[in-house]
Amino acid sequence: MAIEADYKNLIVWQKAILLVTELYCATKVFPKEELFGLTSQMRRAAVSIPSNIAEGSRRLRGERVHFLRIAFGSATELETQLEIANRLNYLEKPESEKLTVLLVEVLKILNKMIHYV
Repeated sequence: MAIEADYKNLIVWQKAILLVTELYCATKVFPKEELFGLTSQMRRAAVSIPSNIAEGSRRLRGERVHFLRIAFGSATELETQLEIANRLNYLEKPESEKLTVLLVEVLKILNKMIHYV
């Protein structure tokens, strides 16, 4: 994995962007009272993932790992929030599964990158 490459060419960044767009669509149907609660939290966590991947790609090695870890942390935060949304029946099963698959892929790639760098 060429971490020094332009971040837009990184598969993990591309998958994270897809995760953000899919999540925004999925959370449009959440109850209005969740707009400043779970909806906002999930969206911010999701946006944080590709944002930190991008920021870290332009940093020196030690800083790069730091930003990848922040992205990983945001992904695990989103994992918990997806579980909460599922338990509250805010997501249809196919939508939930699609988001979960994407999120797990992002987590796996980030984990490999953190250990590679």
